Amino acid sequence: MQRPLFFPVLTCATALLLTACGGGAGAADTRSPSVPRGITVQASSATSVHVMWEHSTDDSRVGGYEVFRAGRKVKSLPAATHMTDIDGLAPATSYTFTVRALDTAGNASAHSAPVPVRTLAPAAEDRRPPGRPGAPTGRAEGSRAVTLSWGASTDDRGVTAYDVYQADSRIHSVPGTATSARVTGLRPGTVYTFTVRARDAADNSSPDSAPLDLTTARAPGAGPNTAPTGLTAVIRRTGPSAHTVELTWAPPPTGAPVREHQLFLDGRLATTIVWGAEPPPGPAKYTLTLTDPPGTRHSLKLRARLPDGNWGDFSAQRTVVVGD
Repeated sequence: MQRPLFFPVLTCATALLLTACGGGAGAADTRSPSVPRGITVQASSATSVHVMWEHSTDDSRVGGYEVFRAGRKVKSLPAATHMTDIDGLAPATSYTFTVRALDTAGNASAHSAPVPVRTLAPAAEDRRPPGRPGAPTGRAEGSRAVTLSWGASTDDRGVTAYDVYQADSRIHSVPGTATSARVTGLRPGTVYTFTVRARDAADNSSPDSAPLDLTTARAPGAGPNTAPTGLTAVIRRTGPSAHTVELTWAPPPTGAPVREHQLFLDGRLATTIVWGAEPPPGPAKYTLTLTDPPGTRHSLKLRARLPDGNWGDFSAQRTVVVGD
């Protein structure tokens, strides 16, 4: 026999206004996110600028950002983003940009302080990229930030910007007169691989600098880092359309032999490397075959299976270019 359904009776005088019952979980969110700070706008070329800002905070959750030019919205971006390029501008022209944050309830912050910028003057056709920046150096600042510096690049018409890449994604830019940067918003106890590229007024980018691995401090109470270390990747041509990547690394010290590693190619699991017996002494080695056309970029990283059966932390990432 089906049992009847019983519904509780609302005891508030105005049942439809749930917040009158004490402001429970159904209370409306009317608080706006904090105003974005640290806005920088850099002229990237004669027709584009690069806008960056620091992440806002909210009592619930930031849902996204909006970029405005002279009060008119020109970009809407997800919450994880803190930079964007604005294209289609006029050469040698002054503009003003602001940024505001939105939360998931649709509340908008006030606009940031306006930041002026002037696009670069148009130049004759330029297809020559800047030279490779000098090898970066740096250090971790606690668990969520790092500072980087590098050697200046050269260009026949002048370097206009330096772009900082992490795992092959641009995460920061500074003017061409600067050779250092501070990167924030990182995760504790994580190894990051940074490279730097120089850019000129025609948006030609230099080759990557040498990579720099930095590991942020682990969170209090977290265990030791379990990432493989010293990863190197050397690409060699072995045929008309075939290349091999020779990988070498040191397994993490676990107190027991590490017999299994996972190799990730471009963020996806490519293969599992297993030693059926005792792993060979010294650095671990593996050779991967590639058949991509020249100029194809690939990123590689590893992680080890620990004695307890779990997978450990990821190694630093290495990038190879077919044909290099």
